[in-house]
Amino acid sequence: MRILVGCEMTYEFEQITPMIAMLNVHSSRVSDLERPDYLTTSPAVPIQGYRDSFGNWCSRFTAPVGRFTLKTDTVVRDDGQWDAVAKAADEVSPALLPAETLLFLLGSRYCETDRLSDIAWDLFGALPPGLSRVQAICEFVHNHITFGYAHSRPTRSAMDAYEEKIGVCRDFAHLALTFCRCLNIPARYCTGYVSDIGLPLPHAPGDFAAWIEVFLGGRWHMFDPRNNDPRIGRILIAYGRDAADVPLTLTFGPNQLIEFKVVTEEAPDLPFAHPIH
Repeated sequence: MRILVGCEMTYEFEQITPMIAMLNVHSSRVSDLERPDYLTTSPAVPIQGYRDSFGNWCSRFTAPVGRFTLKTDTVVRDDGQWDAVAKAADEVSPALLPAETLLFLLGSRYCETDRLSDIAWDLFGALPPGLSRVQAICEFVHNHITFGYAHSRPTRSAMDAYEEKIGVCRDFAHLALTFCRCLNIPARYCTGYVSDIGLPLPHAPGDFAAWIEVFLGGRWHMFDPRNNDPRIGRILIAYGRDAADVPLTLTFGPNQLIEFKVVTEEAPDLPFAHPIH
């Protein structure tokens, strides 16, 4: 299967403004790209790429005064299968966890493990440890929070989401991964493209989305507390402790986002290539 993904963002700046963008497909999927997903700007400006402390690819540049557009797109080759669902996986004792996972046990900007620890143990502490307990967390969060784009608020934390019971996909992810961390299960925040390929109509178009990965049985497993069911064409852009680590764009000055487009849809198959004799 071929999946077209990309985005276009147009800003209005009143002054020259440095920016960082995190819009390229994650390195784990680079071999699946039919063409490089170069980030382009209009007007064109110099772009410097670098990897952050999590290995995500970032682009830094300076936006001029006035209207400024960022754009990237590519075609990703995908197996067309629904998200893999693990049947069983054990929790790993903190004493035996790989050192690189320990960071994902700690509280972070949007994930107040200190405030939610007692709640997490009251809700889920008596459940059998392992994959089924993480799934129970995701089902609770899925049912506890009412989704709505109008509910988006950049300052909402996991505790806020628990108390307010409203939010967008990042709020579902923050609350679920905070509960996991409170129970000594490493969990990290993921952002990327999620399509609605294979789902019955009507449905909203594919979009950027947030989900989580949880370390069980010696490897990372994907969970999606917002949708709480499998998807085709989940394409990672970046991961970190929470949304503060992986903003799509970070602007060092005031701005107005005036246009925002995202595409993630099945692309037609390429014509069969006949060998040249």
